[in-house]
This record gives sequence, structure tokens and C-alpha cells, in this order.
Amino acid sequence: MTCGEAQAAPRFVSCGGAAMLGGAILNCSHLAPAKPAQLCNFSWSLLQPGNVPQVVSGSFLLPSGANNVQVYQASGFIASLTAPIVLCQDQH
Repeated sequence: MTCGEAQAAPRFVSCGGAAMLGGAILNCSHLAPAKPAQLCNFSWSLLQPGNVPQVVSGSFLLPSGANNVQVYQASGFIASLTAPIVLCQDQH
């Protein structure tokens, strides 16, 4: 039995996050204005004071053409342990 190649779907959303100075923020942009809005889920491992790790997660709807939208903001974090993981799909 052979398996076919796995192919990634085109990316229509770009996100970036940072944790510093006691806060965390995640911003995203929709890269293809002609494509439908994107329903996205995120997960992000952050570090609290006292070296306590915490995973935050959530979902958001990113409209077509949206640019540099703040989709998550919180205080009480001193660093990121991982880059945010964001998975999106077309919202019909």
C-alpha cells in the first residue's frame, strides 16, 4: 500500500505574537481579500512570573481583507515559550 503526498492548503492568514513587559499580544492579517473570512483557532505557550508556564488558547473570525487585527491580548506574561500556533479554515 502506498500513500500519496500530503499537500498543505494555501495560507490566507499570517499571525505574529510577542510576550514582553508583562503582557502578550497576538495580531493577524488576512492575506487574500478575495477569499472568504477565516475561522481560526490558536494555542500559545507563555511564561508567567516565577517561571510558571501557561497555555492560552482561543478562536477568532478574521474577515476578508482584515489587516493587523489584535486577536488576543493579556497581561501577566513575561515571555513566550513557543510561537503561537494558528490553524484556520474558510468560513462559509
